[in-house]
Amino acid sequence: MSPFTQKVIHIIKSIPSGSVMTYGQIARLAGSPRAARQVVRILHSMSGKHDLPWHRVINAKGQIGLSDDESFNTQRLALELEGVEFTKENLISLEHYQFHPDVTEMSDESDIPEW
Repeated sequence: MSPFTQKVIHIIKSIPSGSVMTYGQIARLAGSPRAARQVVRILHSMSGKHDLPWHRVINAKGQIGLSDDESFNTQRLALELEGVEFTKENLISLEHYQFHPDVTEMSDESDIPEW
């Protein structure tokens, strides 16, 4: 597993209940600011294996990025059960719900390469 993938998994696992992060934000924190699509691929392929809270990752507009109704509703319900509120336009307030981890604390993990 690449260091970038390890960092992405670690970051996603760190998102607390009731908070969200964006694909681009995770890519930046993992050291590759232009790799938001790679974050999507990691979520798609590794969420089950690594028990990732995939539902806490949204797009930069504050929207759920899934287009099919079933997946959209599953993600929305999971977030609502954690206390995340949506506007009438199905937006999440990034100002209110976006998680900003302390990068220095996150780099203390022994199995994650230094940031």
